[in-house]
Amino acid sequence: MMRAVNILFVCLGNICRSPTAEGVFRRQAEAAGLAEHFRVDSAGLMARPGQPPDRRATRAAARRGIDIRDQRSRMVSKGDFHDFDHIVAMDGANLTHLRALAPAGAAAKLSLMMAHAGRNVDVPDPYFGGAARHFAEVLDLLEEGAAALLAGLRAEHGL
Repeated sequence: MMRAVNILFVCLGNICRSPTAEGVFRRQAEAAGLAEHFRVDSAGLMARPGQPPDRRATRAAARRGIDIRDQRSRMVSKGDFHDFDHIVAMDGANLTHLRALAPAGAAAKLSLMMAHAGRNVDVPDPYFGGAARHFAEVLDLLEEGAAALLAGLRAEHGL
């Protein structure tokens, strides 16, 4: 069996978008019977380690059958750039920050989540908007982006 593909989803605080992206991707990989081929995690650029996901994100994900309650926030580390094959940013500012943090010789491929779906758009941060519809809109984008990412990885790795 091939080595698992390691994917890290990154947003600012690691309490809304990136844990949701992790849950969405994990669920899609499981539905495709490919869960064992991926190691998925999430982190934040300014996370307070140990925090659970935002309750609004947890509720929105649960409405779609995705359980993210047990995830806990953590900071992106220098080691992540060597431990993960792909680091997927939720927005352009996150991607710029990740590029600045990446150590020389880092193995991880950095990308923007929606670029996998052929869209140069950010996954907006719903934290301050607060409305349930904002969290649902984020889930719509993440489901589209995760499906495209999974399809690309399947093709790349012959899965």
